[in-house]
Order: sequence, then C-alpha cells, then structure tokens
Amino acid sequence: MHTVIIGGTGHIGTYLVPRLILAGHEVSIVARNPKPQYVKPDRLWESVNWIVADRRAEEKAGTWSERMASMEADVVVDLLAFSPEENQLMIDAFRGRIDHFLHCGTIWSYGETLRAPYEEHFPRNPSTDIGAAKAQIEADLISAWRHDDFPATVVHPGHISGRYWLPIDPQGSRDGVGVYEKLARGDTVHLPDLGLATLHHVHADDVAQIFQRAIENPKASLGESFSAVADYAMSLLGCCRFVASLFGREANIAFVTLPELHEIVGEESFEIIESHVTHSPCSSNAKAKRLLGFTPRFTAEEIFAESIDHLLQTGQLVI
Repeated sequence: MHTVIIGGTGHIGTYLVPRLILAGHEVSIVARNPKPQYVKPDRLWESVNWIVADRRAEEKAGTWSERMASMEADVVVDLLAFSPEENQLMIDAFRGRIDHFLHCGTIWSYGETLRAPYEEHFPRNPSTDIGAAKAQIEADLISAWRHDDFPATVVHPGHISGRYWLPIDPQGSRDGVGVYEKLARGDTVHLPDLGLATLHHVHADDVAQIFQRAIENPKASLGESFSAVADYAMSLLGCCRFVASLFGREANIAFVTLPELHEIVGEESFEIIESHVTHSPCSSNAKAKRLLGFTPRFTAEEIFAESIDHLLQTGQLVI
C-alpha cells in the first residue's frame, strides 16, 4: 500500500512514518525539508520517498493542485491543512482516485467543554479561528463521504506531546521550562481560580497509532471522526502536583483570579492560559477504542515524565 503523508516530518510523523514502514507501507512524504525534525533519521527513514515541496508557496502560486492531481497513492494523510480552502483542493485532487484520505483536526474544533468527557457526536461550537476552520474541514469531509463517497476520516488530537517537545505546561501555558523549574525548586506557581481547569494531553505516538489503525480498518473508520487523547484529562492542579512529585517535592501553589494572573505572567502567556482555562478540554477516546482497537500507551503523567527526563538529559532543565 502506498501512503502519502503531507507534512510527515513533525510531531506526528516522527512516530507515524516508522509505524507505517514497519507495517509494510510504501511511504512518500511531501515536505519542505527531506528529513524528520525531531529525531535523527535511522534505517527506517532511509526507505522514505521524499517529495520536496513548499505547500504554502505552491498554493499561492497555484501549482499545488497540479502536484496533488499528478500524485499516485492508495492512502493520503494530510497533517498540514488548516483552512477549508486548502482542504477542498485536496478533495478535488484526489476525488475518485484513492482508497482513503485522513485529515488531522484538533479537539479545539469542539469548542468549550459543556459536557465531559466530550464525545465525537456532540455538537461543535468552536470559539477560536483554528477551531472554526478545523470544524468546517471536518464537516466538509464528512459531507463529501456521505454525498460523494469521498473516503474520508478525521482524527482530532488533544495537546500533542512527546519526548522531544514540551507538553502544555501545568500552568496551562507554553512558558518553556519556567514552570517546570519552579515546581522542581519549590518556587510558587500561580494557578487561576482553584486550579481545576483541565488539560487533555496525548502522546504523538498514540496519535500516530490512531492514524495507523484507521488506515488498517477502513470499514470502521471511513466517514468517522476520532478524538486522539489520553485516557483522562488532568486539572492544572493535578499536573502541578504530579510534576513536583517527580522532584520529591510538594507543589507550591498560589491561587489567583484570572485578572491577577494576567498581571503576573504577562499578555503572551496569559492568552494561552486563558484559552486553556476557557476550554478546559476533556474528551473521550472510547470511540477509537471501540471501532479501531486503540490502546493508548501513555497517560498524561507518563507524558510529563518522559518529556522532563529528556529535558534533564539534554541540560535544558537545570535544577
């Protein structure tokens, strides 16, 4: 089976490409740079067929559609479409020519969590631009399947994490190693309200697993959307306490209001924290387990432990 991955060099591709090659797929990757971003290429990556192309530049020049229309594949995995227009180009290019098309969405397309855990059949109510765009892409793909037999599947990852990149941190921000340093040293970490807003992480290998299982089970996955998340979400407070425990400490937490937190962390970090607090994502992976046999390898705690281990080994985190 020939599988083409659009953007297979990043977080998900790091794990998806080896999985597919070991499963016997012929793998082609369309990317700007012909090498994985986060790992040194090993023997498995040597068998990849590289197609060097800048998607954004070619879309702007009007040549991307031609490239896609000339490409032969059984399966196409699109990890880089962020607008309905980009996705429509893919539908038009591959309509009637492939067995399976898989799109990478986001749980941000679900919107603020009104029922937890959120299930895939619940109504979409996105409140961000990226969430709205991904929700529209999903709607377009499911409609194309229902009305035109376009063989689509959508995978919605949570907060993608892994050994080589930081999870959304226990404060709900992307403050580099700052929050981890504070928890390791026993310094104060400020959390909004009572720290009960949730994060829902997922290891990139578990996202890759769902993509692989969807490809291998088309009867169960065509026309479906799946949440790719760990078995449970964790509160900011729970994340802080666990990370502190890795260093043999109790988390030193100060609870503040959102406006107070804004003053403490500054505008850039606050925007990210506020978005996570507002959404408090908590989704169910039961559908992927039921239809695809998904068996997640990583809990949120294991994701933090693996990432922090890497930070310590590489000297990025010094305590």
